[in-house]
Amino acid sequence: MPPGGANRETLMSLQDITLAFGSKIIQQNVSFDVRRGSIFAVMGGSGCGKSTILKSMIGLLRPRQGRYLVGGDEYWQGDDAHRVAVNRRFGVLFQSAALWSSLTVGENVALPMQMFTKLDPAAIRRLVELKLGLVDMLHAIDQYPSELSGGMKKRAGLARAMALDPDILFFDEPSAGLDPITSARLDDLIVNLRDGLGATIVIVSHELPSLFAIADDGIFLDAQTRTPIARGAPSWLRDHCDDPQVHAFMHRERPETPSGRTD
Repeated sequence: MPPGGANRETLMSLQDITLAFGSKIIQQNVSFDVRRGSIFAVMGGSGCGKSTILKSMIGLLRPRQGRYLVGGDEYWQGDDAHRVAVNRRFGVLFQSAALWSSLTVGENVALPMQMFTKLDPAAIRRLVELKLGLVDMLHAIDQYPSELSGGMKKRAGLARAMALDPDILFFDEPSAGLDPITSARLDDLIVNLRDGLGATIVIVSHELPSLFAIADDGIFLDAQTRTPIARGAPSWLRDHCDDPQVHAFMHRERPETPSGRTD
């Protein structure tokens, strides 16, 4: 049985989800649970629908069919006010960090607090300093995104994702474009945030070293069948899953074609 924190409470549940753009099916028959306190990986090759799954989980794409429950409540059954309230539990780190270029790092982190709380400027400033301190970016509070390295932008984006103290964090390719050392430091930071803050993390990635290092559960999406074909921690899938597509991905091998030739 693949490990994945089976003894923990289910925080999010996708049940028989189908995602599509017009007549194009992206993924279908998607069902999985995310346990509280886990680091859950959505895996698969390019074009399999990883980021589309993430978009649906943060409320940017309504499924064509199926149910999505957060904390036991149906996400898509309620009105807009219900979804806004649920979204307050989410923090999102986008692949490009998506920082506002005209704002300083501190102003980027402060923006969600200014929009969604009634805190005074002094209180917001203290919280901004706290969030940036958690990701070792307090020294850059008055710098602009153009002055930051790739890794610094990711950490600033992470601080902004934590601005409203969410209990669920979503990361879209957090290690993309980073050198191996910076990527490893970001992995350590993600694990420390999970352990220190008790956050639940959903991560979309195809970076194998990061997946093996931090994820304790996950699902593997297949681009050809447009369905999930494996479930479990990435390290477990690497060592125990005998599906040829999963094995090839986890071991960086070329999968065989139906005729027995490699692509």
